[in-house]
Amino acid sequence: MIHSGHDIIEFTSAYLVRVVEKPFEVIDHTADIGIVAYGADIKQVFANAALGLFSLMADLDDLKEEVERKLKLSAEDAEVLLVEWLNELIYIFDVEHIIFKRFDISELTSNQITATCFGEKINPRQHKLKREIKAATYHMLRISKEDGGYKVQVIFDI
Repeated sequence: MIHSGHDIIEFTSAYLVRVVEKPFEVIDHTADIGIVAYGADIKQVFANAALGLFSLMADLDDLKEEVERKLKLSAEDAEVLLVEWLNELIYIFDVEHIIFKRFDISELTSNQITATCFGEKINPRQHKLKREIKAATYHMLRISKEDGGYKVQVIFDI
């Protein structure tokens, strides 16, 4: 096992597996809040951005995976797709009161995402909500490839 920056590289007999050490970090922004998410590949960074979003909204530790939701979205490019992805998840939370904690992205191109999201319907007596997130924004939005992995920065309107 080798540690390099944000990642742990594990060697197996068949191939090299790259595991992201930290999926995301919170960044402060005037009147808003943001995250920087990391991933070994583009699918993982989109999943970790969604995980970061919901971690800002609620405590996910005791959240079950009782609800499964399939999503398919299209957009003009990867940045717009990331914002659309996160805003669709916020919409589902706002309208259906479902909070997700795991994201299985089966397809991701520069303009389309297909994913299955796993979570639970919110129960105010059981789930500890932290803050309301109104929307993912384009302000300071960045998707970059670095250190052999991906990194995204997203600012949320609160």
